[in-house]
Amino acid sequence: MENKEAVLAFYNKALTVNTETRPTEVLTPLMAEGYKSSSSVDSKGAEQLMGQLEFFWKIIPDLKWEPQQIINEGDVYVVRSIASGSPNGDFMGVPTDGTKSFKILTIDIHTMIDGKFVNTHHVEDWPTAMKQLKS
Repeated sequence: MENKEAVLAFYNKALTVNTETRPTEVLTPLMAEGYKSSSSVDSKGAEQLMGQLEFFWKIIPDLKWEPQQIINEGDVYVVRSIASGSPNGDFMGVPTDGTKSFKILTIDIHTMIDGKFVNTHHVEDWPTAMKQLKS
């Protein structure tokens, strides 16, 4: 799989809930050995990321992660997305019942080699999501 196809699969088949795939099934062959996903707070490996996504799929059954813009320079892909969904359960410490939704901006910077993710740096606007879910 080429780099851009892998990036699109990440958003359309692993982050966005669908009936054809599961996050772990999609991402396992796309992650390079030693993959790291990092934010301003922490970093996680491929297994931790896939576990988090499997949890998100359970608690946010309508989760969508829609790329709005993809910028590519060499092996680096910058993706600006909109993430949305209606959590049902304890979501980041907030009790939810599926009646309220969030819609937030996300930015990811992926380094790819031979169709595999080497690392991802990401920023999601979770404070806005929490504000939307509490209002």
